[in-house]
Amino acid sequence: MSQTSAFSGSLFMVAAPSGAGKSTLVNALLAQEPGIKLSISTTTRAPRPGEEHGREYFFTTAEDFVARAQAGEFLEWAEVHGNYYGTSRIFVEEQMKTGTDILLEIDWQGARQVKKQFPMAAGIFILPPSIAALEERLHKRGQDEPHVITRRLLAAGGEIAHAPEFEYVIINQEFPVALSELSAIVRAARCRFSQQAARNTSLFAQLGIHAEHAE
Repeated sequence: MSQTSAFSGSLFMVAAPSGAGKSTLVNALLAQEPGIKLSISTTTRAPRPGEEHGREYFFTTAEDFVARAQAGEFLEWAEVHGNYYGTSRIFVEEQMKTGTDILLEIDWQGARQVKKQFPMAAGIFILPPSIAALEERLHKRGQDEPHVITRRLLAAGGEIAHAPEFEYVIINQEFPVALSELSAIVRAARCRFSQQAARNTSLFAQLGIHAEHAE
């Protein structure tokens, strides 16, 4: 049995190149699917105006972060532009033990780290329908200068090359269809034997079903 079989909640990892619509899809999923929560990352950067500890991020010092990383408290972590960002193993496991599904918005490097520790984590990669569509979406966002968009498009190829490392791929051509597919993956994962056994212990015992006999 895998480590995740001890938890009644599921773990999902969603990755995508910039502009593929990952955050929009994730926010729509969270709005319509009860029982799933976005993981809150820990960071050493200073809070921005309006941000609250425990809502957008768990804020901490570099010294504390490094000590916790060395103690193995993070499922994955990285240094970005001089600041540390990480996913708290303790937060994720506490939520999953209560039956809450956890979703990580993550890059392929982080997903690879998480997968080593949680083999049953469901990896989902969001693809654009074409590079041209990706470029158009980046321009329409109006958030980046042209040279930044060019850099993002160049980076997209390297990120997309890691799509085969994920169990599921969603092509975000029509948003309602992509959202429906994302929701279907979440619902199917909840029907895995390990999750059903953890959520329905008394029923499984009554029916004489023993988790240790599962593959």
